[in-house]
Amino acid sequence: GTLGGGTTRCRRASRQKTNPFVFVLPPAQCTLSAMIILEMSNRVIADALRSRLQTLRANAEAVAEDDKQKVEAIDVTVADFDGVLYHVSNPEGDRNKILISIGAKFYHQLQEHGADELMKREYAGYLQSPEAGYDVSLLVDLDALASKSDADAEVIITRIALLRRNCFAAVFEKYFEMQQKATGLDSPPAVINYRDNESMWFGALKDRVTVVFSVLFQDADDVIIGKIFMQEFKEGRRANQQAPQVLFSHRDPPAELAKAQGAATGDNIGYVTFVLFPRHIDAKQKDRTIDMIHTFRDYLHYHIKCSKAYLHSRMRARTSNLLKVLNRARPDTEGKEKKTMSGKSFRKA
Repeated sequence: GTLGGGTTRCRRASRQKTNPFVFVLPPAQCTLSAMIILEMSNRVIADALRSRLQTLRANAEAVAEDDKQKVEAIDVTVADFDGVLYHVSNPEGDRNKILISIGAKFYHQLQEHGADELMKREYAGYLQSPEAGYDVSLLVDLDALASKSDADAEVIITRIALLRRNCFAAVFEKYFEMQQKATGLDSPPAVINYRDNESMWFGALKDRVTVVFSVLFQDADDVIIGKIFMQEFKEGRRANQQAPQVLFSHRDPPAELAKAQGAATGDNIGYVTFVLFPRHIDAKQKDRTIDMIHTFRDYLHYHIKCSKAYLHSRMRARTSNLLKVLNRARPDTEGKEKKTMSGKSFRKA
């Protein structure tokens, strides 16, 4: 499988400390901070559709039959974040059609919050009966896609590549609507067990929506680096009051999960809470909010690994420099020929 997530580099606004997550929700004119943001869409699926679409369009413009190329067959399994798997294939060997299926262990929990209805809304005309072993299947007719304009075709390809993101969007949209309509505010938090031993909780209150992540750190060093990241998130809100409030608790779950079941405790467990106010979940900002928050766990671990790799490279460079210093300090008298007062030569053993 291939990990379907590229990276996009953002700009640094200034030299002062900034919250690496403030790009989520501030007004559009705010400058993004200098962090690497993981792509929301699956690059492998998007590239597979684009390359075959280009082949069909090139064939339509070819004059001679010899200039036409066969559309490449495909049958691959693609791994994405959080244990999500895609299967991309040609149904019944028809190369001009591509069946894209997605499977997630936690999809049945998303169904309880309207995932099936959101799939019908976003992928009307593409939905098929799910392939065996998968939860959602989309059938793309490349001939029909080639008949559309470049802009329309790109919109469709991007939407299909966002299939994983749109599965998550259902529970976000449900709780955003609950807060806006002030319904179900006393209900216990919804839980999505999106990874083994890691979960997400959603709660709606009168003036805010809370999203809580449990994060499992495999290494003690990850806990330390993770705490530093979380502290920067909290400090960053001082520089941008439009950013959501970010809270981090180590070992014990936060107060928002007092009514929740299954919240683990331990030295390698951390809880990250995002407090989203009405300005973060209105019609203008909600899609951007979902984009950023649903990938937060992957974003955090990506930057922890990058930080550790950077520290290791600096330690290796420092060790190399120290060895060079020691080599230069080594005396050069070993094996040097010496003479006695009588003029005889000898070498010191």
